[in-house]
Amino acid sequence: MSETENNNFSETCNVRLPVVAIVGRPNVGKSSLFNAIIGRRLAIVHEMSGVTRDRVVSEARWENRAFTLVDTGGLGMMDGKEKNVDFWDTGIAEQVKAALADADVLIFVADAQAGLTPLDEDVAKRLRSCGKPVFMAVNKCDEDKLKNDAAEFSRLGFGTIYPICCTRRGGIGNLMDAVLNKCGAVPLSKIRRKPAIDIAVVGRPNVGKSSLINALLGEKRLMTSPIAGTTRDAVKVEFSITDSDGSRLPANLVDTAGLRKGTKIDNVVELFSIMRAKSAVERSELVVFVVEAGINSITAQDRKIASLIATSGRACVIVANKIDLCEGIEEKSMESSLRRGLPQLGFAPVVFISAEKRINFDGVQAVLARVSANRSTEITTGKLNRVLADALEMTPPPVVSTVPLKLFYASLAGIRPPKIKLFVNRVDAAADNYLVFLKKQIRKNFSLEGIPLALEVSERPKKIESIRTKSATRPAGRKNKKI
Repeated sequence: MSETENNNFSETCNVRLPVVAIVGRPNVGKSSLFNAIIGRRLAIVHEMSGVTRDRVVSEARWENRAFTLVDTGGLGMMDGKEKNVDFWDTGIAEQVKAALADADVLIFVADAQAGLTPLDEDVAKRLRSCGKPVFMAVNKCDEDKLKNDAAEFSRLGFGTIYPICCTRRGGIGNLMDAVLNKCGAVPLSKIRRKPAIDIAVVGRPNVGKSSLINALLGEKRLMTSPIAGTTRDAVKVEFSITDSDGSRLPANLVDTAGLRKGTKIDNVVELFSIMRAKSAVERSELVVFVVEAGINSITAQDRKIASLIATSGRACVIVANKIDLCEGIEEKSMESSLRRGLPQLGFAPVVFISAEKRINFDGVQAVLARVSANRSTEITTGKLNRVLADALEMTPPPVVSTVPLKLFYASLAGIRPPKIKLFVNRVDAAADNYLVFLKKQIRKNFSLEGIPLALEVSERPKKIESIRTKSATRPAGRKNKKI
């Protein structure tokens, strides 16, 4: 069996890849098969029924051929049933319907241990009506007896039965060879890639993350509801940021589960969802932090999420949603309240929107375009030192402990995010409020909107230091500090 490889998920293809969708009733191992094919744990797997809700999409490789793989939620209701239908069943069915429409080939997964069920037969009926090629994969075939039992699924009329075991990766090679021969997967040699920026959309539950993404895409791509925990997987969807000149920047929006207090996590599935959300922040290049608009609307959980973003060092845009519920309140007042509540993200621009009413989505696009461009801002050593020299001349530093601060020079110590090292006479002489002032001056002279900036203050090293004097006693005090 061929091993799968991961693509660089910050790139997009120049050609359309064939789409392979995995479908079936709940709890047969669809997400396990999805993860086994792409070679990593992207979709959440758990014995609880109905874990997957939104369709999870990933680009995949198999034997030097590329295709798009889609995981779907389990079809848990009979076709045409209307009474006593669960809210989630209806939403999942809509997601599966969309996946069927987009797919070129379908993998129908069933459970050998459970045998052929009436719900399997109903799913088979739906798949036959869509007119797409269907490959019958019977999962959990760990024993010869179960492989023989899998033959009963031939009654469904999909031809060859492919016994598989996702936990041991058994039989998946035969299945994928047949699937890719049918759908015409694209050889890797024919694919050229364009850089794309990964944008994680985060926030506490029910602030409108999925609604924001749906509004940006102009379609109901993700399930939404007033129920906390609707989104579980970190769902990535293709997007393009429109610049002011009309040019488009390829991007991937990653919808994440709402981040809430650990004491309010109900089950292990929600724990996995939150872990996926935090991982999405670490893997992203830009974070869209969604909060509720209003006065004093920032919660303790919002502040924790802000600290997570600030620690990650990612570029950030704050989107204040539900502006339609804030009639009579000035945006200036709301922004001041928001800034007081989120001091960690003072560098991030704020956009006020209504995802439900589609208010100010041009503003979101404009800010995303600017911050995306600012990630490539070049800070040259010469200009940096001139900016700092002008700042010191315009506003001399305060004297701390009778020792005036002397700045000898500055250098760029890191990029993305930029980190600037200031070499001074004494670290203790650098007052924190003055360093904040210097950061503001740097931001004024370089395009750094939405980009975190770190300053590290160090004493200037001696040009020549004898080996014999390295162990000599040095003046007491701090040797560096960061802000």
